[in-house]
Amino acid sequence: MVYVLIIIVVILLVLSVRILNQYQRGVVFRLGRAQSNIKTPGLCLIIPFIDRLRIVSLRIVTLPVDPQRIITKDNVSIDVSAVAYYQVQDPAKSIIAIENAMDATYQIAQTTVRNVVGQSLLDEVLSETSRINNAIKEILDKVTHNWGIYVSAVELKDIQLPENMQRAMAAAAQAEREKRAKIIAAEGEALSAKKLGEAADVIAKHPIALQLRNLQVLSEISSDKSNTIIFPAQFMDSVQSIKNFMAKEAD
Repeated sequence: MVYVLIIIVVILLVLSVRILNQYQRGVVFRLGRAQSNIKTPGLCLIIPFIDRLRIVSLRIVTLPVDPQRIITKDNVSIDVSAVAYYQVQDPAKSIIAIENAMDATYQIAQTTVRNVVGQSLLDEVLSETSRINNAIKEILDKVTHNWGIYVSAVELKDIQLPENMQRAMAAAAQAEREKRAKIIAAEGEALSAKKLGEAADVIAKHPIALQLRNLQVLSEISSDKSNTIIFPAQFMDSVQSIKNFMAKEAD
């Protein structure tokens, strides 16, 4: 009889002892009623057959939102996938207020992504991703707050465009690059013309500068022995002009 009592006591002790990890919290239901005291990490005791312990993890959960076909505000059909990060902040609410917190968060995330992206233009979806992410996060956070869940971040992960739209955007980007190239070339021509005008003004005041430039060009050409240099008739006049200029400078 004593052995039987000892065995019963041991079984009751085993059934009454639970160990929670650092990232876990325990919600105790006593005869179906949730108790206000949340079990913290470590050793916790419950009453066998009367208490029921539900363990909740407080770690951040990565929730991928599968790709879905969405029509934007400007009637472009795109495939959008996203990822959400949430964490349980109130273990009791996450069990009492909602039956399946993860599934509910996924469904509301999928719906919110579709609604927010559907109310935006395609250019906004591509260029203002941060704003759309914040808008989705704010909506999710308001809804899941009543479930004891905090949504820390939502990110649009992948945006797939139709092939015809990709070709149109590639053509537009090519045209934009060509436009910038032509503008840069025109600016270079304008700057070159301005500098040539300034050089012409200097040469007009100092004719000898043109002759010196001719000699410099001939010097550059003569560096390649395969070239044949033909002196123009006015070259001797250039040489004579330089001599006269040097004679004046010497005086």
